[in-house]
Amino acid sequence: MIDAMIELPFAGILATLSLFYAATGTLVYWLAFRSPARAFAVKLNGVVAPFFAAVSVLFALLTGFLASDVGDRNRQAVRAVTAERDAVLNLYTLSIASASEMGSIRAALRAYVAAVVEDEWSRMAASESSQRTDEAMAVLMQEVSDPKIAVESGQAVHNALLNTAIRIRTARSERLALSADRTNDLKWATVLILGVLTQVAIGLVHLDRPRAHAAAMTVFSLAMTITLSLIALQEHPFNGPLRVMSTPIEEALAKMSTGDAP
Repeated sequence: MIDAMIELPFAGILATLSLFYAATGTLVYWLAFRSPARAFAVKLNGVVAPFFAAVSVLFALLTGFLASDVGDRNRQAVRAVTAERDAVLNLYTLSIASASEMGSIRAALRAYVAAVVEDEWSRMAASESSQRTDEAMAVLMQEVSDPKIAVESGQAVHNALLNTAIRIRTARSERLALSADRTNDLKWATVLILGVLTQVAIGLVHLDRPRAHAAAMTVFSLAMTITLSLIALQEHPFNGPLRVMSTPIEEALAKMSTGDAP
């Protein structure tokens, strides 16, 4: 359910959270002032305002931690894509600068980058990898691991090629891990529940003042809805309107396609 909400466009996320907290806020108001439980609710009158603050602080802290995790994941995604782009260009440059002919390595590298751009990037939105990219990476590693390179170009060049290819594979693995990460689902559930409990705390503080109750509930619910919607907008780094784009990888492919050394 949480994943389904987060995968909606911003308007859908905002509408879903608005409806959810409008419903829970209205339920709390009805229980406090309109329901048969009103007689029992009156007996709870006298809860002081600092009680509301205690619950709201817990909600604010966990929301802050969630926002920090989401932002950090997006920064890691940007770094992974940039590192992959840089490693691709470095391998391409090394293959050109080498004394021996490495056209097969450049062809394998182009095939890998093309597979990332054309196939894998769209699949990451669904937390999937690409079989085509897996095969292209395997071919690239086989080409770079060829022992003839050490004989023709020297062991130092061969080691540099291997290390750079490994950095490409490592950056790709990190990118895929970030696209498939769903560890924040429990935090999202906790934040949503704490939001409802904060609404209940507001209701307990204002059991004798319906208008104050409604005003406080409305302001808090609006603030909570807008804040959580903006956080959810960035939850998946490779999906949604604020997703990390494939532009750096596409630029690397364009440079290799023209045959120019970076």
